[in-house]
Amino acid sequence: MMNEPMQTINKKIAVEYLKFFYPTLRGEITQLAVQDNFAGIIQATINYLKNLLQESKITIIAHHISLMEWLYRNGNSYVKDIIENLFVRSFESMKKHSKVQHWDLLYQYMPVRFQEIYSQQQQQDEIFFCKLCKQKQ
Repeated sequence: MMNEPMQTINKKIAVEYLKFFYPTLRGEITQLAVQDNFAGIIQATINYLKNLLQESKITIIAHHISLMEWLYRNGNSYVKDIIENLFVRSFESMKKHSKVQHWDLLYQYMPVRFQEIYSQQQQQDEIFFCKLCKQKQ
């Protein structure tokens, strides 16, 4: 029984984990869950982390990023898609709104899988926006 693989986490189970991971957001998460707004829940966690960033609480943010990576790793395809497209996408905004040394430290703490996804997103954006620039010329 101890060696049984963990069940893949769907959005309903993910919500319960997020309530546990983010006790200060429990009310907001519950309200958004009633509305079946998983993307809104992830956005609420992003907003929370951005507030921590303004307070320079880098190690706490790194801890929450690790928790989100655990959820990502164990999530179903829907949970993974939302985390990639909202949570990991938010790293660019965090980078822009943080001190260089804070971003460097945060990136160092970031799970490797999220670093890879973030890098892929940056490369894809560069290709996409470069094509847009060429079309406008």
